[in-house]
Amino acid sequence: MSKEQNMSATMVIRSVSPQITTLSVPFLRFNRFKFGGRATIVRLQTGNLAVFSPVSLTQEARDTVTSLGGNVSYIIAPDIEHHMQLGPWKAAYQNAQVIGPEGLREKRAKQGNEDVVIDHIFTKENKRSIKLPEDFAREFDVEYFDGHANKELAFLHKPTRTFINADLVFNLPAYEQYSKTGENPESGVYGKLMAMILGIHGKGQQRFIWWATAKDKNSFSQSAKVVAGWDFDKIIPCHGDVIETEGSAVFKRLFAWHL
Repeated sequence: MSKEQNMSATMVIRSVSPQITTLSVPFLRFNRFKFGGRATIVRLQTGNLAVFSPVSLTQEARDTVTSLGGNVSYIIAPDIEHHMQLGPWKAAYQNAQVIGPEGLREKRAKQGNEDVVIDHIFTKENKRSIKLPEDFAREFDVEYFDGHANKELAFLHKPTRTFINADLVFNLPAYEQYSKTGENPESGVYGKLMAMILGIHGKGQQRFIWWATAKDKNSFSQSAKVVAGWDFDKIIPCHGDVIETEGSAVFKRLFAWHL
């Protein structure tokens, strides 16, 4: 079975709300840790589609885009890690504008990835002044965590009170993302370890955020306070299950040391 056939067989496509569809897939970090991966597609009030953290562009993913109207207007790489499928999506939807953080294009060039122009680049200097397209800006609040190790962009979809992120909040084990594989995402030493460190219960993830991801703690804390002030109920992470409700309380607990 080819890689794409395998991804087609294991991709979980779900309508989270009338406006939001997720494409969830199995993903091994460092070929050991069952993180899972997730793309999030938001249908704007204009009918335009915004795709966050694109995963493999399988035929099923293409069909899903078509069923949602087909007009991919924005492709978002929310940090310098979640970009590996940027090239295929941009090639398929050439009119889409790309949103990402500083350093992303340079990293892609160094890795030998396709040269994709980043149309809207968030930097530490412009994070409070950058102008995004009107239909996107009308529905989303954006906070750039320049103090995060991966240069994270966080998004609030205001109409659905949904917080969309890449590596800010994890919710392991990745049950949904591994649900078609026949594998237990919390099995083995690594599975149990990740559930302990990157689950939403206990102090593991709180410590991980403080010691591993917040490289500039002052800037990181400022951004965390911005997100803590947002009005959201649901959290859609890239890694692990969707937090369906009380997401704001989860965020404030995990980021308490920064608040």
